[in-house]
Amino acid sequence: MRFGLGGAATVFTGLISSRYGASIGGLFLALPAIFCASATLIEKHEIRRKREAGLEGSRRARGAAALDAAGAALGALGMLAFAAVFWLLVERSVAGAFIGASLAWLTVAVAAWFVRRQVRLPRLAQRGRGPAMSRSR
Repeated sequence: MRFGLGGAATVFTGLISSRYGASIGGLFLALPAIFCASATLIEKHEIRRKREAGLEGSRRARGAAALDAAGAALGALGMLAFAAVFWLLVERSVAGAFIGASLAWLTVAVAAWFVRRQVRLPRLAQRGRGPAMSRSR
């Protein structure tokens, strides 16, 4: 299943690139084909680890895969910023475009992570879970 999903994502990106050109197809590389395989692999490992401890583990496995998906989405935002900045600057200097695009990727990915963390922590505290709750005690 892992390899099938990864292969399907790769074929999908290839079809988009064939139809609309490499510049549009390249944008879809922000969804790495490997993500499909990694999400199912993370779930499998979490279930196995919890079963070895005598627990069921499927809820924890879904949570771990969801956390990986959230990280992939934030990384994809950074990759889109990288592509946009590189495209804008490459005519002037390839080295400068690479440096500027790398800085854009880092800035967007870290900012997206920070925003997600700020939005998520208050919600966890309201449910009685998470670091925000433990700090108030």
